[in-house]
Amino acid sequence: MVNALRVGLFTECYRPIQNGIVASIDALAEVLREHRHDATVVTPNMPGYDDRDSRVVRVPSLPLPTATAYRLTVPYLPAQRAFSIVHVHSPFVTGWLGAREARRTCVPLVFTYHTQLEEYAHYFPFEERATRAAATRLTRTFANAADLVIVPTEPMERRLRSFGVRSRIAIVPSGIDVAQFACGRRSEALRARFGIARDEKMIVTVGRLGREKNVELALEAFASLADVRATFVIVGDGPHRESLERSAQQLGVADRTVFAREFPREALPDAYASSDAFVFASASETQGLVLVEALAAGASIVAVDTPQTRDVLGGAGRIARADATSIAEALRAVLAGPSNADAAKSVARRFERRDLGERVIDLYRSLIPAAASGIAGIPAAAG
Repeated sequence: MVNALRVGLFTECYRPIQNGIVASIDALAEVLREHRHDATVVTPNMPGYDDRDSRVVRVPSLPLPTATAYRLTVPYLPAQRAFSIVHVHSPFVTGWLGAREARRTCVPLVFTYHTQLEEYAHYFPFEERATRAAATRLTRTFANAADLVIVPTEPMERRLRSFGVRSRIAIVPSGIDVAQFACGRRSEALRARFGIARDEKMIVTVGRLGREKNVELALEAFASLADVRATFVIVGDGPHRESLERSAQQLGVADRTVFAREFPREALPDAYASSDAFVFASASETQGLVLVEALAAGASIVAVDTPQTRDVLGGAGRIARADATSIAEALRAVLAGPSNADAAKSVARRFERRDLGERVIDLYRSLIPAAASGIAGIPAAAG
């Protein structure tokens, strides 16, 4: 194809890991390929996992010193591919590997800001304030090395500017296949798997179980709904699961809480649609892809108030303060009120992956003429 793009998508995490970053990369890659562009995912090797996909380049990796599904990338690209765009999805080793490749071949460098790194400081064995400051410096340095930074919401643009990011910034949310999630249906069989009767309420949350996701707060809110016949279904897994299971015991709701672990992605639409309320307690997201999925499935949403959450919800769902009492009051109102499925699905149309993917393609093309004059300067630490 004439003028076909060759895009290298460099990411620290990819399959078999399931999270919003992986889902957004897959959605973008699918749109690129539908438009007959080449999309190659460059990501760490995962021992024991073979995706047998020629469109995925696995680079050598080492285990991290902590118990995690993530790997430490060895900065070596075994198969040199001629990219016309390098699009990186983290500022860690794989990201710097992509930045070095962009510098070496004089092609544009794009960086999507998926993660507020400073909100993950608790994972590192250092003083938290110093770790947060280091994470902010890393984000600023990497973003300023890029020709273009993509953020999913307007509040994240403001945040990066406050960090001192001077690069061009474009707001393009991460997209999903809206129709796939809109096809979600209430399933009594799925509810029965969790022991939920037809006259009982099902409250759902979906996401990685990390401390930063704030699921404890949702559990505390649920514990105060003792007079409501309901079960809380927690879909997902992660390093904080055992702590959450202990919290459920301590709060006296273990017998009404189901830790459902990870669902296959194709099973998620029915999980959202089978709920009577979807609760989202995280304040650390740049967007929150599960919010978009829940909207598309027509779920009744209760979410902790942040600028980015308000941006995504667009008036659909209920916003609550970040305290258990406020979340519980919002849940009680949602469970007692009518469904707002039509309004939620209407808002979700803004996140159709094809439309958003085409916007990213247009941004790529806007950078190509500038490639001849070289990309933004990359600090020596990159390579």
